[in-house]
Amino acid sequence: MTEKFVLGRLPTNVPGLDELLGGGLVEYSFNLIAGSPGSGKTTLAHQIMFALANPQRRAIFFTVLGEPPMKMLRYQQQYSFFDLDKLDGSIRFVNLSEEVKHGNLERVLARIVEDVERFEPGLVFVDSFRSVVLTAEATGQGVPLLQQFVQRLGMHLTSWQATTFLIGEYITIDAEANPVFTVADGILWLQQSLHRNSMVRKIQISKSRGQATRAGLHTFRITNEGIEVFPRTLPASSRQPGPAGVGAPRAAVRRLSMGIAALDEMMGGGLPQGYSLLVSGPSGSGKSQLATQFLAEGERVGEKGIVAAFERSPGTSRNPRLDALVDAGDVAVVDTRALDLSIDETLHAITELIRTTGASRVVIDSLSGFELALAPTFREDFRESLHRLVAVLTGLGASVVMVSELEDRYTDLRFSPYGAAFLTDAIIVQRYVELHGDLRRVMAVVKVRNSAHSRSLRLFDITEAGICIGEPTPDMQALLSGHPRPAATPGPAAA
Repeated sequence: MTEKFVLGRLPTNVPGLDELLGGGLVEYSFNLIAGSPGSGKTTLAHQIMFALANPQRRAIFFTVLGEPPMKMLRYQQQYSFFDLDKLDGSIRFVNLSEEVKHGNLERVLARIVEDVERFEPGLVFVDSFRSVVLTAEATGQGVPLLQQFVQRLGMHLTSWQATTFLIGEYITIDAEANPVFTVADGILWLQQSLHRNSMVRKIQISKSRGQATRAGLHTFRITNEGIEVFPRTLPASSRQPGPAGVGAPRAAVRRLSMGIAALDEMMGGGLPQGYSLLVSGPSGSGKSQLATQFLAEGERVGEKGIVAAFERSPGTSRNPRLDALVDAGDVAVVDTRALDLSIDETLHAITELIRTTGASRVVIDSLSGFELALAPTFREDFRESLHRLVAVLTGLGASVVMVSELEDRYTDLRFSPYGAAFLTDAIIVQRYVELHGDLRRVMAVVKVRNSAHSRSLRLFDITEAGICIGEPTPDMQALLSGHPRPAATPGPAAA
């Protein structure tokens, strides 16, 4: 009985890409990097090449464009992955523009074969292969000859045990049979779209023989370091036993203190670990203060925190307590300064911080700021994406506090402008009320799944010590109407 052949893998070292590929590129495979002009095809090819090329696995890069390789390299040198020491030794560039100009595919193939046999590379790149195709079509050589050319090129390169990449400009994946797409073992499809003033780039592994890949479209960003892919993160198939009543007795659920004793009591003992909490209310009602006390309590008991502040970053937040937590390293900050964020990019940043810091408390402040930071195309399915974000983070065991800005209409009882209340395990609402000519703050716990929580409205104030919640009022309606019972007019008590 013969042993099963195991395919070798080549890690691309492109952040996030190996995760999409199921561990890396299949060694000796025939790949197509396709997409529209400017989508990042050449940058991706160079990033892979510089990561993989070494004296034992050399790379040859054929350019078929009219511009000389030196001009292309001048721009590629701006990326941090570019290594000048690898040129000529581990990496060689060959210009095929003269051969392609005559439209003779036999001549193009002969030149490629000649240089590959002489240099003996383990990696071969042809950019732009689409130019070869267009030249062949313009000279009337047709699809059959092109298909023969692609098949012969593939056979040569496979026999030389080289991993090959053809880079081509394609607007869409052709519906009709395309010889390049048919022969290719793997297709990496890059696309970019402009929505108003927002540019969004996405990558898809359209084809990959012999390995399971991450399906769907995944956003990526081009920075000075090159391309970084943000794989679309999905919730675990089954949630850990505990919070939402899945598999664990209620008595076994650990509860986290909010840092406000009276609020813990109102919630039935605090926030169950792994729950998501929505704190909603109008501007200035104390939502961010509550979230900060939640993080500060985590620091007190030795639990790391994470904050994604989309309205004011720590340091400019005018929240000295939060700034101190960040400066001390007890709370990590998600970089939200980049424009046109995607849900996947934000979720990737938070989950990476959870893994590296061991944080168990996460604050998102606020949902409205988060939505505005997203590229417009991602705002269209914000509700569905928010559901995925919450499911992934709580699936990792993190307790998530989300702040939601609401216009206080005094008569309407709403919890979120996104219809997101059902997504969360717990809800705290803050409101303003007029009391004897003064504007006062009130708070109530609307929901805590599987918990016997208080349903009373409680007056509260914000002091230098933080949020202070008053004692329960026997008849809040009477108090608000201006006819309180004598014994039921408490002053705020420190939590």
